[in-house]
Amino acid sequence: MKRILRLGLALMMLLAGCSTEIGDYRQQQPPLDIFHYFNGKTEAWGMVQDRSGKQLRRFHVAIDGDVVGETLTLHEKFVYDDGEKQQRVWHIRRVSADRYEGTAGDIAGVATGQAAGNAFNWQYSMNVKADGNTWLLHFDDWMYLQDGTHLFNKTEMKKFGFTVGTVTLFFTRQAPE
Repeated sequence: MKRILRLGLALMMLLAGCSTEIGDYRQQQPPLDIFHYFNGKTEAWGMVQDRSGKQLRRFHVAIDGDVVGETLTLHEKFVYDDGEKQQRVWHIRRVSADRYEGTAGDIAGVATGQAAGNAFNWQYSMNVKADGNTWLLHFDDWMYLQDGTHLFNKTEMKKFGFTVGTVTLFFTRQAPE
């Protein structure tokens, strides 16, 4: 019985050690303000990988952002390596100093986000088309500001609590005209 309890305690500690909290980044610099970073033109390059790490797709996205009051609107235009094009328009509202909510056409419900230091965690569920089917996947985005121009993004896509793929992007903010 003691062995089972020790094993259970060790497993709980291991799982707790693997979780990331937004507060872990509170002291990291430079601070990420998504309204400031995405206001104007931004470009990103990314890839989608399956759960084994195999690259499935690559893409480029051009983003035009506009801030009016406490709302950031992002017009995203995706071009994939196979020629497919997609568009998404996000409406992101600042609900407190470090918390955000957002909606977009292919997002189920309301996305929620929180910022601390150089990091931003954005969580939402999205209808994703693959192999002729539409799947509702949960996205857990982590964005990290490198400097005033560059941002890294790593996303886990989950179904029934299991990771089915990842998305990795790097962003470049264009200088205001």
